[in-house]
Amino acid sequence: MADGGKVKLRPVGARAEVGRLGRPAISTVTGGKLDLVTGVAEPGFNPIDLLYSSLAACLALSARIAASRLGLLERFNGVVVEVTGEKSAEEPYSIVRFDIGIAVSGDFDENSRNAIAHLAEDICTVSNTLKGDAEFAMSVTG
Repeated sequence: MADGGKVKLRPVGARAEVGRLGRPAISTVTGGKLDLVTGVAEPGFNPIDLLYSSLAACLALSARIAASRLGLLERFNGVVVEVTGEKSAEEPYSIVRFDIGIAVSGDFDENSRNAIAHLAEDICTVSNTLKGDAEFAMSVTG
């Protein structure tokens, strides 16, 4: 790895199921389960919320790693990451911009907070994937 870190492997993968009626349900190979919402006013997660949540969680975890790599972990109290974005108005629909707020708490000056946030973005697998050009290898069965 370019950053000198170690890749930690764990089982990964997700499955989504939806019938003619009812809500979509997702599960992970590690046993996580979640029902999705489809109504605009319903509380809960929809697919775009999960995309934003994945980015927020990855950046938060990566900020802690960044603080450690920068030798600042002892002064790191925590981080809050908020992600929203802008969806395209026309098909093919996509998120055209991610708006990310990172609040790093601890005994840091502005330069240290910025260093943690920017290194977190470089470390985060989700942000790297979203900025990249990942291949989709799809198989279709009946």
